[in-house]
Amino acid sequence: MSTIIADNPRREETARPWWPRLEHIPAAARPFILPVLLLILWELLSHAGVANPVFFPTLEQIVERGIKEAEEGNLIGNFLASLQRDLLGFIAGSAIGTALGLVIGFSRLLRRLLGPILLVHRQIALFAWVPLISMWFGGGETGKLVFIALAAFQPALVNSWQGVANIPRSYRELSEVLTYGWFDYVAMIAIPGALPSVFTGLHSALIYAWTATVGAELLLNIAPGLGGRMNEGQQLFHMDLLFLCLFLLGLVGVLFNLLAAALERRLVRWRIQ
Repeated sequence: MSTIIADNPRREETARPWWPRLEHIPAAARPFILPVLLLILWELLSHAGVANPVFFPTLEQIVERGIKEAEEGNLIGNFLASLQRDLLGFIAGSAIGTALGLVIGFSRLLRRLLGPILLVHRQIALFAWVPLISMWFGGGETGKLVFIALAAFQPALVNSWQGVANIPRSYRELSEVLTYGWFDYVAMIAIPGALPSVFTGLHSALIYAWTATVGAELLLNIAPGLGGRMNEGQQLFHMDLLFLCLFLLGLVGVLFNLLAAALERRLVRWRIQ
């Protein structure tokens, strides 16, 4: 005799988490969740007296310092000085690096001659060049620009080189079948094929140059710029000024990254497809 047990018609309710799920948050807003939470935590700890206000000023103090610096013209002037220095070094370093990378990519002889030297150069940390640059070019504006250009040079060189070297051999064979000359092959096949890698190198060079700008202003002679203001904040123990410069540096770096990514998608649409 078998016993039939009827199923309980009531279903167990699945416990739902009290926090919002990520799928309900717009994709564009998700990267800002953690920074906003950290800022809220910072503000709560500062007002609760847990964090030492001498070392961790409140966000209101940092904003007030920013307004004061903007009214006096110090913030805008120093930011523009850093931005000009960054762009000049980026243009010089990325232009030389991209041109040299393309030439090396097309020449087996140059790859054999310069490849080992460039490999050694990649193993040397960027900031290890500061003493040599300061002795050769001084700690003034020229030395800073050389240091920034060196930071932008390496990623532009490597990515341009690899962009040309990684073009499939079948493309070259196809150009020979179509009776393309060498210049036609370079202009119509090789350069367009290398563009995705070239733009990736320029993207990285832009970020590296901005990082090197701050490093040059901190490590070389003090000059107008955000790095100089950070040195001033350190010496005078103005923590609000230090954090203000750090926030501004991070914000500009994010904007550079977004701008470079948008330009890369727009100029090389077929790469995404």
